[in-house]
Amino acid sequence: MKKQYDFILIGGGIVGISTAWQLQIRYPDAAILLLEKEQSLAQHQTGRNSGVIHAGVYYQPGSLKADFCKRGAAATFSFCREHGLPVEQCGKILVATDDMELERMAGLENRCIQNGIETHRLSETELRAKEPQIAGAGALLVPATGITDYSKICSRMAELFVAMGGRILTGKTVANLQEDSDAVQVRAGSELFQSLYLVACSGLEADRIATMIGIDIDFQIVPFRGEYYQLPSRLNRIVNHLIYPIPDPDLPFLGVHLTRMIDGSVTIGPNAVLGWKREGYGRFNLDLKDSLDMLKFPGFWKVIGSNLISGVSEIKDSFYKPGYLKRVRKYCPKLSLADLLPYPVGIRAQAVKRDGSLVHDFLFAESKLSFHVCNAPSPAATSAIPIGEYLCQKVAENFQLD
Repeated sequence: MKKQYDFILIGGGIVGISTAWQLQIRYPDAAILLLEKEQSLAQHQTGRNSGVIHAGVYYQPGSLKADFCKRGAAATFSFCREHGLPVEQCGKILVATDDMELERMAGLENRCIQNGIETHRLSETELRAKEPQIAGAGALLVPATGITDYSKICSRMAELFVAMGGRILTGKTVANLQEDSDAVQVRAGSELFQSLYLVACSGLEADRIATMIGIDIDFQIVPFRGEYYQLPSRLNRIVNHLIYPIPDPDLPFLGVHLTRMIDGSVTIGPNAVLGWKREGYGRFNLDLKDSLDMLKFPGFWKVIGSNLISGVSEIKDSFYKPGYLKRVRKYCPKLSLADLLPYPVGIRAQAVKRDGSLVHDFLFAESKLSFHVCNAPSPAATSAIPIGEYLCQKVAENFQLD
């Protein structure tokens, strides 16, 4: 027997939960269902990140990332304080270790000015005064950056959603979608649901869910493993801020950084290693379907070709611990191999186009009765509240609830 809903959402990460919560506020009398394939919420990107509330340093002015991130940071701090969730505005320092990085730092400073983000340039002496264990030729301080626990934010939003009448079903893997003229049929396990409108926030499965409903897409999700280490507790006060390197503009990711976590610990990472399994959180991971899907996709070969040298370096340092340590010792020379303790892996769901280009901004797709979040890597957690607002507005534009 079909179970009828006004709206169904797919995906129990922070973007899906934020959207469900805000959709229920907008339509308080609507029947809204959220489906999550895992047994609990926030099991993938939401629950496996460094907990940073990003200020928006790196994002192209005028992009959705730049807009959503800045507004999202303010909204995240506000939500945490309103609901008594752990949060701290500790600030971020981007460290330049040579003249080339000082030039790149100036470019980041200019981008911050364009995005309306407060920064303070630090000399080598000023950097040492703020961070005695950090070595650099200069640095850029970004006070607006913070830390939190996104799993706890997700849980609180879910509680609010359910308290207003929303329903969450876990352990429900979507197996089939069929869009008719006036409804979407959703089969999850042995159950069949019907919705007047569908919103998909499905992360690592975003391309498959969009294809399943019949949307013609020109991208594929390619997973990148982000491997971290944790420092021993005796080094929990090694830094006072988040410490980031100056990123190489020719590389797609930000580089290994020192992150103060909201629980008081400090992590190092992440790197960015090509994954052969979309949910490959173990040390050795291979999934035949995920791998074949990548190998058959032209964009995969093109992105590998254009990032071959950096990709090989990432793989090498993934297995060669001294190589990983060398990256962080560039700006924190005190650390030793014995300080690198095991820590859980995360997976970045990166959309890659058929021409081999990485999608750097948020990406969306739609059909008549559905709207899909197709690319939402970092800073998606920071941006979850404005992304939810955006999706609610798209629902309002595309669908009229009687």
